[in-house]
Amino acid sequence: MALQKQKFSTIGLSQKIDYKDIDLLKLFITEQGKILPRRVTGVTVQQQRKLSKAIKRARVLSLFSFISSGSI
Repeated sequence: MALQKQKFSTIGLSQKIDYKDIDLLKLFITEQGKILPRRVTGVTVQQQRKLSKAIKRARVLSLFSFISSGSI
């Protein structure tokens, strides 16, 4: 079996995840507007849940688009 490389999160454990922090949320979304999975970003389960809720909340409040503006 191959050894897996440890991924480090871009979010600190004490950092607050908020739907108003668009710059932070953009780090966890693809160009197509999809939420990146945990295995790619390296965040914990609790952080991933908070991130997905914050992204979805920002989309509903029109702070964030559902799709990127470049795609049709």
